[in-house]
Amino acid sequence: MLLIPRTGRGLGAVAALVSVLVLPGCATPESSASQDGTPESGPSRNSTSEPRAPQNSTAQVTHGLVPGEVTEIAGGLTMPWGLTFLPDRSALVSERSTGQILRIRQGRDPEPIGTVPGVEVTSEGGLLGLAASPSFDSDRTVYAYVSASPTNRVVALRLAHDLRSLRQERVILEGIETADRHHGGRLRFGPDGNLWIGTGDAFSPENAADDASLNGKILRIRPDGSVPPDNPSGTVIYSSGHRNVQGIAFGPDGTAYASELGHRTWDELNVLRPGRDYGWPESEGQEGSHGERPLFTIHPDDASPSGIAVAGGAVWMGALGGQRLWRLPVDGPRADGDPVAYFTERYGRIRTVEPAPDGSLWITTSNTDRATWGGTDARPGDDRILRVELVPATS
Repeated sequence: MLLIPRTGRGLGAVAALVSVLVLPGCATPESSASQDGTPESGPSRNSTSEPRAPQNSTAQVTHGLVPGEVTEIAGGLTMPWGLTFLPDRSALVSERSTGQILRIRQGRDPEPIGTVPGVEVTSEGGLLGLAASPSFDSDRTVYAYVSASPTNRVVALRLAHDLRSLRQERVILEGIETADRHHGGRLRFGPDGNLWIGTGDAFSPENAADDASLNGKILRIRPDGSVPPDNPSGTVIYSSGHRNVQGIAFGPDGTAYASELGHRTWDELNVLRPGRDYGWPESEGQEGSHGERPLFTIHPDDASPSGIAVAGGAVWMGALGGQRLWRLPVDGPRADGDPVAYFTERYGRIRTVEPAPDGSLWITTSNTDRATWGGTDARPGDDRILRVELVPATS
C-alpha cells in the first residue's frame, strides 16, 4: 500500500469538513472549536450517511469536566515529545531533536538534567516517550523510548538524587525496527505495574500484521524488560494491527485506550484488548472488514492524534494536524456522548496530554517540530507546556 505524506494538514485544513464517527450506537456530531476554545459542533454522521455542510449549533457538555483557565508553565522548548510527572510534582520533558531531558517546575525556567545517548533524529524519530517508574522514590528510574540504530529501543535511565544528572543504566527492550517515520514512541505504566509501549509500523504496513515484528504493536513488559506471564502471545506483544500508536492511557476502571494515526481516511481511538488484531493494513477505521472496531474515528484533517489522557469522564486527545484538543466522552470501554474539540488553531499542534497531580491537564505544543507534510509555523515562545484547568460542565 502506498503511503502518501499528509500535505493537506496545515492551516488550510481547518476549513475542511470535520468528520467524526462514534461507535457503537452513539449520535455523532462533527465537532470543531472557535479561536477562544468555545466548543462548536457540526452535523452528525454514522457509518451509512454522507457528510453534510457544517452547522452552527453549539455542542453542550452537560456532565463531566471541561477546559477552564489555561496558563503557560514553560516556553522556548525544542520539539518536546514525552512528559512524565515525578513524585515531587515536578515533570520531566524530552526534546525529540536534542535528546535532552528537562525538569519542569511551575514558576521556574526549564532545568536540563542530561542528554540520552545514542539518539538518532529522523523526520519523526529522536528521543520520544518518557515514563517515570512507579517506584521512582526508591529506584530513581525513568524509562525512555529512543529511535536509534540498528533498532529502536526502550532504555532505563538512572537520575541523580538531586535531579541534576542522569545516566543510561540498561537497555530493557530492543529490536523495534527503525525508519524515517512511524516510530510510535509512547510509554505508559499501567495499573498492572507493567510498562506499555506503542510502536509504529516503521512505514512498512506489513509489519503490523507480522507476529514476528515488534512494529505496529502495543507491547507490554515488566519494568525489568521481562514478559508478563499473562501476555496473550507469550511474548512482549499485547495487540497487533496498529499503524502508528502515539497515545496510551488508562481509565479509572483499568480500561486501556490507544490513539492511532490512520492513513488518509480515519484516525482512531481504540480500546485495547489482549491478543486482538486492530486491522491495519487491511482496515482503517470502519473501512475494511478485518480487525477490532475503533471506539471513535476522526478524519485526519481534524486529528493526526498523539498523546491522550483520561480525566473527568473523557479521553483527552491531542491533535497535531488538527491543531486542537479533543474531548472524547467514555464510560469504560463504551462511548458516552459526542466528541467536542477545544482550542482549534489557538496553540497549534498538540503533541502530548498528561494528567497532572493537581487534577489539571498539561499539554505540550509541537510547532518547532513542523514536518514537511503539514503543520504550522512556530510562534514566538514556542514550544510550550500549558496547564489546562478542568472545571465542571454547566448545562
